[in-house]
Amino acid sequence: MKILTRYLMRAHLGPFLFAFFALTGVILINTLAKRLADLAGKGLPPRVIAEFFVLALPATVALTFPMAVLVAVLFTFSSLTAENEITALKASGVDLRSLLAPLLVAAGLITAGMVVFNDRVLPEANHRWSQLIIDIGRTTPTFLLQEQTLNRIAPATGTKVIFLRAARIEPGTNRMWDVQLFDVTDPSQLQSVFADSGRAMFAANGSDMILQLYNGHTRSVNASEPAGFRRVYFQRQVFGIQGIGQQLQRSDRPDDYRGDREMTIGMLQAEIDTLAGQREVQIREARQTASGDLRYALTGRLPAADGGAAPSVGADFSAMNGIGEGSPATRTRRAADALSNARRSVETTDEQIRNYQVEIHKKYSIAVASLVFVIVGAPLALRFGGGGIGMVIATSMVVFSLYYVGLIGGESLAGKGVVTPLFAMWVVNVVMTVLGLIGLATMGRESSTGRNSAWDGMLQGLRGLASLPFRRRARG
Repeated sequence: MKILTRYLMRAHLGPFLFAFFALTGVILINTLAKRLADLAGKGLPPRVIAEFFVLALPATVALTFPMAVLVAVLFTFSSLTAENEITALKASGVDLRSLLAPLLVAAGLITAGMVVFNDRVLPEANHRWSQLIIDIGRTTPTFLLQEQTLNRIAPATGTKVIFLRAARIEPGTNRMWDVQLFDVTDPSQLQSVFADSGRAMFAANGSDMILQLYNGHTRSVNASEPAGFRRVYFQRQVFGIQGIGQQLQRSDRPDDYRGDREMTIGMLQAEIDTLAGQREVQIREARQTASGDLRYALTGRLPAADGGAAPSVGADFSAMNGIGEGSPATRTRRAADALSNARRSVETTDEQIRNYQVEIHKKYSIAVASLVFVIVGAPLALRFGGGGIGMVIATSMVVFSLYYVGLIGGESLAGKGVVTPLFAMWVVNVVMTVLGLIGLATMGRESSTGRNSAWDGMLQGLRGLASLPFRRRARG
């Protein structure tokens, strides 16, 4: 049995490594394609580019590791079936379910490691990656320009301040159309430039920005002499802004600014406890507001915070007639507004708590996916073992889609409060585990092969069920 165990583990190792590196590479290329506009033309050193992808790697690994486990299980068991090794093992009296014991142990170790990885390594990598993205975005101001927006351009040194607006900006080349430039450095000297098109680039020294504008005109006027307005037309005009460096400036945000995916389980639980305390305070204040307003409406006595005395007839004639700031109707309306605001605050707090709880359960559920895929993959591979690599790819894509779509859908439903975070993050694992256990229960039987009568009997039963109404009508 030890020889068979070593043989199975070696058979899984090659497909696992191939699937892991292939899937990780594909997702990283997708990440590069999405971030190419942010990285292009920044003049970043290779070390920063390498750091960008290294920090993006943990989030990719958290997804591709369970996927590689499923691909390895499907490929290995389908190969054993196609080469009749499963038939030989069954003929030798080997229980096929015993073959999963070493795989389940290995998957359990992977799950434990992934729990630690998702809790310790992944949040810190996400935090540093988000910091690096912000720092890269700040490297070159031209790449931060937004269309249809007044963008402030100010050198790191000096007092010159310019606002630039463009109707359309082409990422990567910094080509601009319908450009407007406003120099507000000197409030007494108003200068503005209007051009049909233009382009922003850096000079050879890498610190000065050059704006080339085409087909436009400049306007200048002195605030003390409004009659001295001047307009100058040009076909090509070059403006230089000194001191706009493109060197990457690294900065560290405090941990208070971490998002939910940048927190460890301990940090998430601490935030949940804090929000739970705030929720109790909000509910208590809402109850006090409601009870105070009800007491005033019934007895006419102010709450203790307002003095606790009933209003006098002479001093509060308008309140007795239902008008004025102190009337029951006015106070009740204010109390209703306060309760409505309190309800919205509680709902917002509940939503934040649910999001943090979802993130905690997600760290565990994705790690357990490796174990679930082993339980699901082996019966599927034995059931459709003759399909080859096409079956492996098709089955993997179907299982991946069902799993991650269910995970994303559950996260969305939990955020809206439709289901609990526990149910949302674990229902897919539970359903797949149950289906896998059903497949394992029949894995060693002849009726569970791909060329038996079980599937034919099931299909015949479904066809008979569908044709039952027509047979009854024929008999009638």
